[in-house]
Amino acid sequence: MLPPPAEYQYLWDISSGKVPSGSTVRTFGRLNCYDFTQSEAVLTAHHSTGQHKLQVNTRFVEPFSPRLGSHYMALGELESGDDTHVVLCARLLTCIEGADVSLLQNAIEEQRKYFLER
Repeated sequence: MLPPPAEYQYLWDISSGKVPSGSTVRTFGRLNCYDFTQSEAVLTAHHSTGQHKLQVNTRFVEPFSPRLGSHYMALGELESGDDTHVVLCARLLTCIEGADVSLLQNAIEEQRKYFLER
């Protein structure tokens, strides 16, 4: 059986709790740190006045060559982590360095408008 289609979600939506655990999501952010011994990475994004973080479980995408500070796109399922935060269990983690992130955000907003009008 195929997993459900992933919806684009911003890191600030995920970290604020607007996206429930178990959802299939597609998101992006800067690779802040990576621990290959624990198969964990952290994506960050700056929005408004805050820095938002998302812990990513990388066991299904290893081995990969991390480029700290570069933009990455992740696709996977949100799982409950410790306490109140969620962890993204990544099925895809790819470097999108060089992509125009503001155009990507515009495209996501247009897609959301289209799906609301349908």
